[in-house]
Amino acid sequence: MVTGIIGKKIGMTQVFRPDGTVQPVTIVKAGPCVVVQAKTVEKDGYQSVQLGLVEDKPAKVVKPLAGHYKKANVPPTRVRREVKLAKGADPLKAGDQVLVAALFKDGERVDVVGTSRGHGFQGVVKRHHFAGGPATHGSMFHRAPGSIGASSYPSRVIKGMRGAGHMGAERVTTLNLRVERVDGEQHLLLLRGAVPGARGSYIMVRKAAAAKPEPKPQAEKPKKGKK
Repeated sequence: MVTGIIGKKIGMTQVFRPDGTVQPVTIVKAGPCVVVQAKTVEKDGYQSVQLGLVEDKPAKVVKPLAGHYKKANVPPTRVRREVKLAKGADPLKAGDQVLVAALFKDGERVDVVGTSRGHGFQGVVKRHHFAGGPATHGSMFHRAPGSIGASSYPSRVIKGMRGAGHMGAERVTTLNLRVERVDGEQHLLLLRGAVPGARGSYIMVRKAAAAKPEPKPQAEKPKKGKK
C-alpha cells in the first residue's frame, strides 16, 4: 500500500469527544486517487507510484499528457503526486484505486504537506516581526529595516539578510497531526488542528515519518499528610 494520498482542504470545524471536550479539526477531502504510473526498481531505479486525484470534472490536458493518461487507461486529473510504497507492500499497477479508508484509521498520526497562504509583498515588520522605530517625536524611522550592512567592507549586502519581499506561498509541512475521524463513504479525513493552505487548496497527507505516541494522563501525587 502507498504511504500517502492527495487531498483537498475543505475547511475547519469542531467535534465533540466522548468525554465532552471540544476539538478543532480540519476537514480534508482525501481521494479517491488512481494510480497513473507505477515506477519499479528495474526500470526507474526506485519504487513508487504516481497518483492522480479523481474529481467530479475531468481535467483538460495537452496531447503528450493525454497520452500518459491513456496509457494507464485512467481519466486525466488536475493534480498528480509521486508517493512511496510502504516497506514490504504489494506493488501497485496503473489503474488501481487508492482509498482513504484503506490507508488511515482513527487515532493514527500523519504529516500534511501543503502551500501556505500568500500575502504578497510585505515589509520587514510584518514579514520578519521587526520592532520598527519610534512612532512620534519627529522620528523618520518607523517601519524601516535599519542598517543592512557596512559600506566600506564588504561593500555588499550579506546573503540571507532579512528584508522586505514576497511573503507566504511556500511549501509547508505540518508534522504529527492526529486523525480524529475517517469517513470512508464520503472520502473525508478529520485532522486535529490546522493544516497549511487556504480553503480549496490541494495538500498531501502521508503517514507520519516519526509518529509521536499518544500522551497518557499522569496520576496525581498524594498531598503531604494524606495517605
